[in-house]
Amino acid sequence: MTALRHVRTPSLDIAYEESGGADRAPVILLHGWPYDPRCYDDVVPLLALAGCRVIVPYLRGFGATRFLSEDTPRSGQQAALGNDLRELMDALAIRRALLAGYDWGGRAACIVAALWPERVVGLVSGNGYNIQDIAGSAKPQPPEQEARYWYQYYFHTERGVAGLTLNRDALCRHLWRLWSPNWTFDEATFARSAASFANPDFVAVTIQSYRHRYGNAPGDPALEEIERRLADLPKIGVPTIALQGEADGVQPPALFGQHDRSFTGPFERHILPGIGHNPPQEAPAAFAGAILALLRNA
Repeated sequence: MTALRHVRTPSLDIAYEESGGADRAPVILLHGWPYDPRCYDDVVPLLALAGCRVIVPYLRGFGATRFLSEDTPRSGQQAALGNDLRELMDALAIRRALLAGYDWGGRAACIVAALWPERVVGLVSGNGYNIQDIAGSAKPQPPEQEARYWYQYYFHTERGVAGLTLNRDALCRHLWRLWSPNWTFDEATFARSAASFANPDFVAVTIQSYRHRYGNAPGDPALEEIERRLADLPKIGVPTIALQGEADGVQPPALFGQHDRSFTGPFERHILPGIGHNPPQEAPAAFAGAILALLRNA
């Protein structure tokens, strides 16, 4: 049975959902933007049935997760996401876990796997290597890829801030459709996740994330050491399975295969036919299967 719980880290009160006994192998599932833990609703039972302790946190800016201090920068930078995950593990006294995620959540999982590999049993990452090359962000990509990033450039403008503030549900619903063209979700499915976008820090964290990754917003000074380490684009040596949606409207397969050399340990890339940007919700059996395969070999 899934229970909603809270735990405090140095900067956050993190809301998370937990299934399975505390004595089982821990698996942490991390959602993307703009999604929430509901994307794992069909994955969690498969893992719990297989004997896992499954933890699904709400990322900063989502759901019932809250900052502890008004003075903490509402940063969505990659160092913040990775550090939040590490501090969550510390707060829950989890020494090592299988990490799985996509989009923002995949980035957090990749960062912990790269910088603190002793904490990671294995990694399942949507698309693959999700650590951002901020220093190289000014280099243009092919026009068809630049067009896919329209929303990121939109968020660099004050018009984009106003648009996300006033039309967050409509904008996020539109992105779901663009990014997963073959996924026929209904309004009730979207509404269950959209409830998490009502978090008072959703807009601020989102805007800072997309501006910071292009070098157009300062980061949280407390996270600069982590950002410095990430600037080296560290390799990932833990056993990894990359899940790539064949119909991903943000990151097509050809774009991410070039980063496979960033994985130096056991590595597999699985292409999911017809699947878009949200593999756990679109292909839950494949997502759970990748996690269980890594656990069997751990």
